[in-house]
Amino acid sequence: MVVAFILAIINAMLIQNVVLYRFYGICPFLGVSKKSNEALSMGLAVIFVIVIASAICWPIYHYILVPANIAFMDTITYILVIASLVQLIEMFLKKYSPSLYASLGVYLPLITTNCAVLGVAQGNTDTNLTFGMSMANAIGTSVGFLIIIFAFSCIRVRLEASNVPKCLKGIPIALITAALMSLAFVGFTGLIK
Repeated sequence: MVVAFILAIINAMLIQNVVLYRFYGICPFLGVSKKSNEALSMGLAVIFVIVIASAICWPIYHYILVPANIAFMDTITYILVIASLVQLIEMFLKKYSPSLYASLGVYLPLITTNCAVLGVAQGNTDTNLTFGMSMANAIGTSVGFLIIIFAFSCIRVRLEASNVPKCLKGIPIALITAALMSLAFVGFTGLIK
């Protein structure tokens, strides 16, 4: 059981990475990855929201929505849970770290509509994962998001200092770099069966 839990985390983190394999969460991936400290903060916030949202949404679905025969309300329910968690993070950062709150700007409230966050909660219930495997998926997916956004931010810092052709500066070279990272992560496919 513990081995399956760890393998599920590794699978979600590296093999089926939320950004590079599923292409979820591209907006904050490109928008907040210009500075490493902002990327790290966004990644940590996403970890908190994904893990807590998954821990709340799974029982709501299985013990409230399904027995009440209103499972079709799952998406709206998940969005309400995620929005509430993001509001908590926003209030916390505004009070205890105003500079970080200001630097994350519009991307912090956008966690509410980040398809990576909703995709994990939805995927956990759509694929009938147990609560333990749902948590493994949430942990792996969110840590994978953190790893990729932080690594990408470190690369983008170096790209800014590099002699990149003018037509490729900014988003074009960022997309090319993300594509190369995605190809590199394809190498992990088949690692866990």
